[in-house]
Amino acid sequence: MAKTIHIGRPRSERPMATNYGVEVYAMSHQPRSAKLISRRIVLAGIGAAAAVAGRAPRAAAATRDRHPEDFDASVPLAWFDLALALTRTTPGFTPPVTARALGYAGVTLYEAVVPGSRQYRSLAGQWPGLRGLPRDERGGNWPVVANAALAGILRSLYDNTSAANLAAIDALEAELSERARGRSSHSEVAASARRGAQVARAVFDWSRGDGGHEGYLRNFPPDYVPPSGRGLWVPTPPAFQPALQPRWGDNRPLVLPDGRSCAPDDPTLYSEQRQSAFFGEAREVYDAVNNRTPEQEAIALFWSDDPGVTASPPGHSISVATQVLRLEDASLMLAAETYAKVGMAVCDAFIACWKTKYIYNLLRPVTYIQRLIDPTWLPLLNTPPFPEYTSGHSVQSAAAFGVLADLFGDSYSFDDHTHDNRGLAPRRFDSFSAAAEEAALSRLYGGIHLRPAIERGLTQGRCLAEAVNGLPVRRLKRHGLRLGTLGTRRDRA
Repeated sequence: MAKTIHIGRPRSERPMATNYGVEVYAMSHQPRSAKLISRRIVLAGIGAAAAVAGRAPRAAAATRDRHPEDFDASVPLAWFDLALALTRTTPGFTPPVTARALGYAGVTLYEAVVPGSRQYRSLAGQWPGLRGLPRDERGGNWPVVANAALAGILRSLYDNTSAANLAAIDALEAELSERARGRSSHSEVAASARRGAQVARAVFDWSRGDGGHEGYLRNFPPDYVPPSGRGLWVPTPPAFQPALQPRWGDNRPLVLPDGRSCAPDDPTLYSEQRQSAFFGEAREVYDAVNNRTPEQEAIALFWSDDPGVTASPPGHSISVATQVLRLEDASLMLAAETYAKVGMAVCDAFIACWKTKYIYNLLRPVTYIQRLIDPTWLPLLNTPPFPEYTSGHSVQSAAAFGVLADLFGDSYSFDDHTHDNRGLAPRRFDSFSAAAEEAALSRLYGGIHLRPAIERGLTQGRCLAEAVNGLPVRRLKRHGLRLGTLGTRRDRA
């Protein structure tokens, strides 16, 4: 029987989000002051984090004798909430840039606390060139370690954000650190903070060589000239922006040794003949948009996740992970594993997907439909500025939700409250895989992807999830304890 959980806090417990009215893919030269995190949001978030961060460890022994499994997840939950707010309000954080930042944040958290774990082991050997991590496994205040590590990595990754946002990072770090002082000596807190900061520096220094460093400054490289020809991508209405991150697929991935290892089959052969398979795929998009039901429109809007208005698609995946961790009353260590794996999945998904996009450079449905079917037609959603095949939503959703299914089990229903603050009704799913499939299909209803980009994108994302799920993170054989905790909060909304 399917297990039912209700993901997310009630709407009344959530701070209101701000709609800043920015363009979907804002250019990276916007001034620092263009977007700020609302002071009310920051203070509400810090207050909520402080309320839970002040809880004692799960047992009464001295903090230095505890393990990351013995503490709750309140510190990383607060930081990833702030990371999504930073993403919404920092210039240049398009989906690929966001996915990279969330991936490195997850890696930082995991490597910061894993030395104290009884069940997990470091993945540092997975990443050649990552140096400078603390080597000793002596006890520490692991929430303080996590706090300093996440503060350090977010401060570095979002260094182009506004002064108000940087102050929000400082405020959350100080508040969470102060809450820990009552349970630990000054020297222990200081040593733990140094450990966390050292991990953040090591991971950030390593990240600088992956090809995506400061990607927010070059979302639209002026020296890139897209190939031209029959069936190839051209800028699309309404903004007719140039190609976004055309070289992102050459970045160093976090899991796959080669971003093309999960490469999909070729798209349908391009043709302008009315009896061709390609024409039929475009006609399906045209008809889907023109004849959409209210439910299909709601699906398209729920998963649109426009940058600048939301934390973009990878932020949506992190949001669901956060909601699951809250409902499961997760430990610090389980949160570290979850954020690391989901972060790595979305990071590599955008590398692999973008590699595919710019290999094929396939035109978007709106270009084909306006040329051959209806010159006045427009999709429900604005077409983003990059080639069609494969679908980024499909790849990253299958990758992220495939990881969550492996961690928490796939056979239960849940509600996704990611967009409560925007007035969008939560979506209910019977499984994580069902959520991934709906996210993918939303791009057909929105009029911006052909079906093969969706279906093969899902396959590409599942391949990436398998790679992440196969990482050797466990010291001990996996047991059913964590999975058995699911469904215990069935009646919480």
